[in-house]
Amino acid sequence: MTAPSVLQATLWMVGALFSFMAMAISGRELSAEFTTYQILFFRSVIGVLLISFLVSRSGWAQIKTHRFKGHLIRNVAHFGGQYGWFFGLAFIPLAEVIAIEFTTPVWTALLAAIFLGERLTLPRLTALVLGITGLLVILRPGMGAVHPAAFAVLAGAIGYSLTYIQTKSLSATETPLCILFYMTLMQLPMGMIPSLMDWKTPSLGSVPWIILVGVTAMSAHYCMTRAFKLADATVVVPMDFMRLPLIALVGYLFYSEVIDWPVAVGAAMMLAGNFVNILAEHRKRLPLHSD
Repeated sequence: MTAPSVLQATLWMVGALFSFMAMAISGRELSAEFTTYQILFFRSVIGVLLISFLVSRSGWAQIKTHRFKGHLIRNVAHFGGQYGWFFGLAFIPLAEVIAIEFTTPVWTALLAAIFLGERLTLPRLTALVLGITGLLVILRPGMGAVHPAAFAVLAGAIGYSLTYIQTKSLSATETPLCILFYMTLMQLPMGMIPSLMDWKTPSLGSVPWIILVGVTAMSAHYCMTRAFKLADATVVVPMDFMRLPLIALVGYLFYSEVIDWPVAVGAAMMLAGNFVNILAEHRKRLPLHSD
């Protein structure tokens, strides 16, 4: 990992951060007019067009797969994660949505231990404990009614964790574009069928938001993937943590949202746990040197 590659990774992460923020804003704006299912349908339509264009340039042979079931499991989980995320955007502060989403590594470690037999090391257990404790601080059970949207985002985070587990399995035989192609293609009817039950024709003013939510949904993950190829997780992930203060700033400037201290404290605990785990994983990969 060289200085130029770190700089390039940083630039890609800047693109990812702006994509995530733009997707959150467009999702919030669209939620005033459309159901969550319809937003996800629009996202998939734009995604199918973009990914099909990229696949056509790199070769259609890569979408041939013998793992249809694996793709289906991944996309049901990912659709659930996306539904919880976009549903939460409509009802609770943006910073709270992102803070709860940051529990995803906690559930990923837990599911990896259950389904893949991965060992729960001390750093992973530390991240698990801090993540769950931070979540309880944010939700504050017993101190008033918790908005149902917060539970939807939490369920979405668990869905994302299952998505990561399945992606790890699929990536052994499938290209990234193949995974993205089946993601957009399979999730298209998942959003379309329930959308038709309460269809609303997009107004002219909503079209730019529809295009933005579809494009940024793809660009965010593409930029992050490029960043991970150029630099270690210990460099990239702390930059991803910037999503929380940045989205809090967006919420304050665009929607007059103010972060209360439980969200800030809970999010800090989650980020600390994730960072401890990432640092430990990085140290395990370092070569041993002898004097």
